Amino acid sequence: MIDAEDVRRRTERVKQRIADAGGDAAHVGIVAVTKGFDSSAIEAAARAGLVMIGENYAQELHGKWHEVDTATKTAVEIHFIGRLQSNKVRQLAGVVDVWQSVDRMRLVSEIARHDPGASIFVQLDVSGSATQGGCPPGEASSLVAAARREGLDVAGCMAVGPQGSASEIARAFSEVARFSDLHEIEHRCMGMSGDLEEAVRAGSTMVRIGTALFGNRPPRSASARGA
Repeated sequence: MIDAEDVRRRTERVKQRIADAGGDAAHVGIVAVTKGFDSSAIEAAARAGLVMIGENYAQELHGKWHEVDTATKTAVEIHFIGRLQSNKVRQLAGVVDVWQSVDRMRLVSEIARHDPGASIFVQLDVSGSATQGGCPPGEASSLVAAARREGLDVAGCMAVGPQGSASEIARAFSEVARFSDLHEIEHRCMGMSGDLEEAVRAGSTMVRIGTALFGNRPPRSASARGA
């Protein structure tokens, strides 16, 4: 069971880190990443004033959403931030408010079909890691254009920072910021518990925070996570 007061205290520490990095904690949104935890994490985040909830796994999210109380469902918006199989879009439509990990045309088509007019973030691959997903930056402009033609709201860009030095992470995040500016995209969701300072300095408007809010995640089996 996740304690809301503990999450509230941890949230204040995250906001202080944002401020210390030169960001405005009132305008840099915190996506509370509740993957791996039970539904009490979503409820605790909501009671702590965190309205954006990040989930990575379709099956896990679907199961937890049925356990969350009605007041919490009304208070939060669900951001899907993990790699998404196109055949899971139909299952999640109506639960997900923002699709953050859109990295290919098939996902654009499926979201437009099952969640018309939805808000999406285009995920850019700035780390070069095949396991993290993301659209190559050279192909991302076409993906943004296609999503807009399909009537989707391209509300942001998302990226996972590379493993490397602070300067390498900063360069990667700066590439996302330039892409966002070029395409007049409002939000830049980049930075996690370990690299939020570099992200904030590069112009992140939204950070995805899990362990800094909830502690270490319990181990999860592949069957429990789903895809």
